[in-house]
Amino acid sequence: MRAVLCHDHADPPRLTLAEIVPPVPAAGEVLVDVHAAAVSFMDALMAQGKYQLRPPLPYTPGTDAAGVVRAVGAGVAHLQPGDRVACGHWTGAWAEQMLAPASQVTLLPAAVDFTTACTVRYAYGTAHYALVERARLQPGETVFVSGAAGGVGLAAVDLAHHLGARVIAGVGSQEKADVVRSRGAEAVVVYGAEDLKARIGTLTQGQGVDVCLDNVGGEVFAAMSRLMAWGGRMLPIGFTSGTIPSLAANLPLLKNYSVMGAFWGAWAMRQPEQSARADTELMQLVAEGRLRPLVAAVLPLAQFSEALAQLHDRRVQGRLVLRMR
Repeated sequence: MRAVLCHDHADPPRLTLAEIVPPVPAAGEVLVDVHAAAVSFMDALMAQGKYQLRPPLPYTPGTDAAGVVRAVGAGVAHLQPGDRVACGHWTGAWAEQMLAPASQVTLLPAAVDFTTACTVRYAYGTAHYALVERARLQPGETVFVSGAAGGVGLAAVDLAHHLGARVIAGVGSQEKADVVRSRGAEAVVVYGAEDLKARIGTLTQGQGVDVCLDNVGGEVFAAMSRLMAWGGRMLPIGFTSGTIPSLAANLPLLKNYSVMGAFWGAWAMRQPEQSARADTELMQLVAEGRLRPLVAAVLPLAQFSEALAQLHDRRVQGRLVLRMR
């Protein structure tokens, strides 16, 4: 079968398309014929050796895919060959077949196509874990999402709006303002074009935001650490700026706000039943049109390098997808 391989860590990533032996599912695993696979910033970081997880080399990148079950391992009772599914794991999605733990495989409603399905688990799963499981977001609260036009950011805007929050979106350019508004952002802040502190102060009448989902880190995190409301919740999700920030401990003390991690992938592995329920709920909301994932472009598998280049150059709004068949 065809698969993308990472033989060493490099920046930019050095990947090749190769023919490899198809995998065989072990107990508790599912083998999926992949029709579509998502491309994420995490995939690029992992190939560069900059992510907290370093899989043994060589490996096939890609965390999320969708397709048809080909085979199941021993002990897997809720899935069978022929089922339409979305699936995920730390690696392996950028290939014609993918192995995934059965707990990370979700049956697809008839209304959800493979291209859309492969973009849901990681992006919306992260947003759901951060907003619902960790922040306990309440209707009427104000949420600020940085990096809001990216995969996880746009999912967070969409989900927060669905949950009844008032959403303020932070983006890197004016060109990205329309897409975040289309997913429910009430207000947009463009970094560099306007002062983040002053704009958030005006939008919240000086009270600050109840929940901050920060995908950027760096100066954005530093600014938002001073713009939290009393009793707020600040969640570092990622660091697309390339700078991992630090925090002066007196800031959460003065506002009695919490800083909490939201590492969805690790939680999904530790709490597989809760994660599976969330996946099913999110996929149903997509099927009903109440959540609307955005696929920016669909490229053939052989153009994986172009997909990574678009991510690197910040040209992507929503998600990129690789087409396998």
